Amino acid sequence: MAQHNSINVHHVTRVEGHGDITAEIKDGILQQLRFSVVEAPRFFEAFLRGHHFNEVIHMSSRVCGICAVSHKCAALKATESALRVKVSRQTKLLRRLAYHGEILSSHILHIYFLAGPDFFGVSSILPLVEREPDMVRRAMRLKKLGYDLSALVVGRHTHPIAMTVGGFTFTLEVAHLAEMQDRVTQGLEDLRDTVRTLRKIELPHLERETEYVSLTHPNRYAFYDGEILSSDRDESVSRDKYREVIKEYVVDYSTAKYARWNRPEYMTGALARFNNNYDQLTDGAKTAADELGLPHPCHKPFMITIAQLVECIHCLEDAGKILQTLLVLGIQPDTEHTKIKDRAGTGVGAVEAPRGILFHEYQYDDRGKCLSANMVIPTAQNLANLEADMRAFAPTIAHESAETITHLLEMLVRAYDPCISCSTHVIHRR
Repeated sequence: MAQHNSINVHHVTRVEGHGDITAEIKDGILQQLRFSVVEAPRFFEAFLRGHHFNEVIHMSSRVCGICAVSHKCAALKATESALRVKVSRQTKLLRRLAYHGEILSSHILHIYFLAGPDFFGVSSILPLVEREPDMVRRAMRLKKLGYDLSALVVGRHTHPIAMTVGGFTFTLEVAHLAEMQDRVTQGLEDLRDTVRTLRKIELPHLERETEYVSLTHPNRYAFYDGEILSSDRDESVSRDKYREVIKEYVVDYSTAKYARWNRPEYMTGALARFNNNYDQLTDGAKTAADELGLPHPCHKPFMITIAQLVECIHCLEDAGKILQTLLVLGIQPDTEHTKIKDRAGTGVGAVEAPRGILFHEYQYDDRGKCLSANMVIPTAQNLANLEADMRAFAPTIAHESAETITHLLEMLVRAYDPCISCSTHVIHRR
């Protein structure tokens, strides 16, 4: 008997924002598949125009409440490039420390609260409160640690206030660094317990080799700084040339732009960073990858969540090193209070948000007012690759019931940890 399954998911659950899945499978053959972003465009690039750079850097962090440090850093780096501002080593260390807090808090949100219920056969984390209370407490401790690590440096994680062009508006006390160092050590124990928990889970099988795009840095695993690297190329590309290599385009069923580089699609995010920069992970992160069965390179998109856990360990181990460095050097308050003069210029900032490479570009006039803005968001860059993975995955599960197919396709979307609201763009239609 011929089997015909129509899959229509109106808003995938346990992701940020609103995205729909539609698929048609007839006689085991995939006829059509789409993942549609249905959020209204956010117009950030439009309403930043006319604002002074001191306002732009704060407004841009409002693009996302989960990735606020990432957007703030991208805006700062773009603005500092445009205004030709150099920041101190201390500033870079502090920003990297805040970054590690954001990566941890975002990844833990996904590992435990968004993707996690799929691993334990429940619809949300709430049933696990009674079934696995110790695990839920661990998740909450790690989430709070990530927020507190960012807040220590930038005042608060969500829409950080302390980072400014050229430095920081306030400096923290050395005693607080020592307290945080103890918490980081405790957090690593919670992450090792998380490794033991996820070592037991079984993930759906899908393996599809693709292009992986991330930042890369000669001296460290790149989050805060670096150049653009594709797994399809031997040499990296300067962030200022991002428009030359990353080509955005519009599809008629989504309010987010798509992107391509050397292939019709590419992946960015934790697994792309892991594949491109494996050698610069900390020893503890590499050990965790081995224990979790995460090979290098890895072409299995369901392993994105596992790569996120590996990055969490890297971030806390590196945060411990940064804290120790700052404790030895001390905090120099005068370094962080820089007065910046208005001037004209254009600059590009590139960072690694939790979900992948993020670009901000601003042009300022001689009064420091924004003339134009452009943002290229990680989730938007991932959309074409997500659809390609879904098209490869759907035929392998076509024999299943419509309910099972729906659940597995939703799991694949959740594996990418999309931040859908961030991805919506100003769209020019002709």
